[in-house]
Amino acid sequence: MRISEMKEALSGLSAVSFRLPDGTQLPAHFHVTEVGLVSKHFIDCGGVERRETVANFQLWEAGDYDHRLAPQKFLHILQLSEKVLGREDLDIEVEYQQATIGKFGLAFDGTDFLLTAKHTACLAQDACGIPAEPLFALPQLQIAGCTPGGGCC
Repeated sequence: MRISEMKEALSGLSAVSFRLPDGTQLPAHFHVTEVGLVSKHFIDCGGVERRETVANFQLWEAGDYDHRLAPQKFLHILQLSEKVLGREDLDIEVEYQQATIGKFGLAFDGTDFLLTAKHTACLAQDACGIPAEPLFALPQLQIAGCTPGGGCC
């Protein structure tokens, strides 16, 4: 989700709620404690120099159980964050404390903001010798007469 998409979603809400990838709803008394610009400058395993920049939101909860972040207040926080983020329509990454700090992508289902799982990946698979597609799919092996436990593999 990009910043513009979040602003659009917030403008139509009466309350803000987030859900974890497993469907668990974050407590309604969460806070947005940081909005930041995270830039990553790196070299992948194939030697290609890369840069990534995202807007990072940190969600946090305390013992102030009556706290509620209204959509208009969240929009105001986003407006204030333009001092740091600029006006670029960046992708959003969300940090939320679990056993350790979890990093999530963000989506919206029309009612809730969804924290989505992020995964690692090799960005230079061709340089690592990783095939783009498996050499044989299981149905192809069965057609060739190879079955699990059949001794052909």
